[in-house]
Amino acid sequence: MAKRDYYEVLGVPKGADAAAIKKGYRQKAKELHPDRNADNPKAEAQFKEANEAYEVLKDENKKAAYDRYGHAAFENGMGGGGGGPRGGQGDFGSAFSDVFDDLFGDFMGGGRGGQRRGGAQRGNDLRYNLRINLEDAYAGMQKTLNIPSTVACDSCKGTGAEGGSEPQTCPTCSGMGKVRAQQGFFTVERTCPTCSGMGQTIKNPCHTCNGQGRVEKEKALSVNIPAGVETGTRIRLAGEGEAGMRGGPTGDLYIFIEVNSHALFERENNNLFCRVPVSIATAALGGEIEVPTIDGGRSRVKVPEGSQSGRQMRLRGKGMPALRGGGIGDMFIELAVETPVKLTSRQREILKEFDKLSEDNNPQGSSFFDTVKNFWDSMKS
Repeated sequence: MAKRDYYEVLGVPKGADAAAIKKGYRQKAKELHPDRNADNPKAEAQFKEANEAYEVLKDENKKAAYDRYGHAAFENGMGGGGGGPRGGQGDFGSAFSDVFDDLFGDFMGGGRGGQRRGGAQRGNDLRYNLRINLEDAYAGMQKTLNIPSTVACDSCKGTGAEGGSEPQTCPTCSGMGKVRAQQGFFTVERTCPTCSGMGQTIKNPCHTCNGQGRVEKEKALSVNIPAGVETGTRIRLAGEGEAGMRGGPTGDLYIFIEVNSHALFERENNNLFCRVPVSIATAALGGEIEVPTIDGGRSRVKVPEGSQSGRQMRLRGKGMPALRGGGIGDMFIELAVETPVKLTSRQREILKEFDKLSEDNNPQGSSFFDTVKNFWDSMKS
């Protein structure tokens, strides 16, 4: 039976570069892995075929020979560079090592970043969500938090062994934390079932922590919340996470800040916005209004004569401080001209009289209705 083109086997175009070839092989290796194809009797042969193709195409010299002569490059000793695939199957260990971690990372107890050999294991990092008020975000604060966590066991000093005894090397994995198992035609490493990847066993586990070397306990921590924090700010407290297993290093604590919405102010980066209602008379005649500031103070703002709803005025330096320095934002006052309600008879009379005298005092209205008239005239024509 004629061999298939190596590029076709890996699903890559002819002349593909090394990165594309490796990517194609990874995809095929995962797709054809025997453990994932128990119902496909051809999977093993197809995997060998992909391995053979990769063994040739990953080597620059072999690839050049194959591109020129095809499969004939490796017949009758042609091709050089150590010859072609051995026995039509290639150097399996050499090729497969390039993708071993990708394929079996989930079988190996966390892969390269898993447990430490020798019994010690780093504790988990912890996350704590902290909600604060906008005023606290402005000023900063010192906050005491009660964090449910684990700490090193006092009875065994974190070793997990009773009475000061020492953990023993695991007899199943000889301290490696992993054991090898045959999977079809290759070998796969798995986490040792006896020691759960620790590499050690404890004959006399501590009665307090059951051999874990740590116990559950709530910790009280004083945390400094700097001025200027906003929703999404993350504060890291090194070494304040869970205690490690059997004397392993402690994890970290991450505090995620969420700032509550405020009744008066809206925040945008370091600027604050405050919507302030003003009367028709103040907006028309001008005047002064008093507005609150985030520091608890008050500021007087001059309203220009003839102000409309939506007009903004800036109070420089009255916003939020930038985190870790860098100045202070501004505060923007947005005017909202109020229409009076529940008018008395006298007020109605005055407004009607005022309306008659104000036909030429409404620039926006005049401009709008002139535009409407022009629109209607254009539609008629």
